[in-house]
Amino acid sequence: MTAVDLKTNAQKSAQKPEVLRAVKGMNDILPAEAARWEWLEDKMRSVLQRYGYANVRTPIVEQTALFVRGIGEVTDIVEKEMYAFEDRADKHGQAEHLALRPEMTAGVVRAMIEHSYLRDSGRRLYYFGPMFRREKPQKGRSRQFHQMGVEALGFAGPDVDAEVILLGSRLLRELGLIAGEHFTLELNCLGETAERLAHREALIAYLEQHKDLLDEDSQRRLYSNPLRVLDTKNPTMQEMVNAAPKLLDFLGEASMAHFNGVRAILDAAGVGYRINPRLVRGLDYYNLTVFEWVTDKLGSQGTVCGGGRYDGLIEQLGGKAAPAVGFGMGMERMLLLLEEVGVLAAAPTLHAYAIVPSSQGLPQVMVALEALRGAGVSVQFHPGQSSMKSQFKKADASGAGYALIFGEDELAQGLVAVKPLRREGGEQGMRSISCAADWAAELLNA
Repeated sequence: MTAVDLKTNAQKSAQKPEVLRAVKGMNDILPAEAARWEWLEDKMRSVLQRYGYANVRTPIVEQTALFVRGIGEVTDIVEKEMYAFEDRADKHGQAEHLALRPEMTAGVVRAMIEHSYLRDSGRRLYYFGPMFRREKPQKGRSRQFHQMGVEALGFAGPDVDAEVILLGSRLLRELGLIAGEHFTLELNCLGETAERLAHREALIAYLEQHKDLLDEDSQRRLYSNPLRVLDTKNPTMQEMVNAAPKLLDFLGEASMAHFNGVRAILDAAGVGYRINPRLVRGLDYYNLTVFEWVTDKLGSQGTVCGGGRYDGLIEQLGGKAAPAVGFGMGMERMLLLLEEVGVLAAAPTLHAYAIVPSSQGLPQVMVALEALRGAGVSVQFHPGQSSMKSQFKKADASGAGYALIFGEDELAQGLVAVKPLRREGGEQGMRSISCAADWAAELLNA
């Protein structure tokens, strides 16, 4: 190797490494923002547990066939958006076809079937987690996005449809959102297979008469999934689509009885809604009741939560036939809505901040802080050495309710000075370090 080569290699090694960045559409959630997520998740869990729903967690990666069979082969998700890949081949040269989950319902159903979890009774379940769709990032929907969802499996009646809708409405209300002002509940009924087939024939015949008005996407769906044409957002097609045959007109007595049963419970509970005959949802597995909560506060991305009944999915994925209903709520979109209407997440409470002027007493200080934490107090200490003025600034900026001052004189007497930081007229007082758990309740009222 020449001297020039050695010099070049030395220059390359001295160069600063390239900064690596997150994948496009997959975003970091930093601590300040994560505090809002934790607040939202805690509020949601409180409601979910009151309705008797239990948490379920499934893998992020599933077999591609699960979503092709569950969601539908001619849906946008499977055709264009799903992250699907072939895994490395095993020693026999066989490779699995895998996918990052684009939604959670199919995975939950797969788990229930695999573990025979519906054998004895129905199940009420909820989940939180990331989903993945390779689409153009948009407001409230990145390529990695997060959902909270509920699934009520093994229950057939309109009462459970209504319960799930009541749960969703309560979630929104307890988050500080107002029905009619911040969101609207939309309902529809998709009926059963024979009813949808009769409507499908009439709908295709109607759309064929107006084929010149269909955009490219609608022409592609005309014969494969004509119901999705009704969900178009193309403004030039709205008048034509509004006049299309309505599925409600094709429903039989049993389907209408189910739908009216849902409506009767919502009416009795005082939950307002609007019947939207064009509401079909984006997945193939729905039947009977479908619903969405929509808002006009987020522009074109107006659906903040949606779901419905999917009685055929469990059998479709290999299980014993059983009814089911559920919904999914986008977490990013919900946080955007809360911010838009001025609902602010409560900041996490730090009860106390420890100011330690000298490192000499650190062992004694750390034992006292552990005693406080054991009693339920959240407390930080100031690491390293800095001036009292600097430490008080840190204590004030932390949002803590109290400063705990472990000065050398106080430590020599086994004491700590407790100074209120947020209470007007609050006076500083001395407390015994060895009895920290006894006065912890005072700090919990910060």
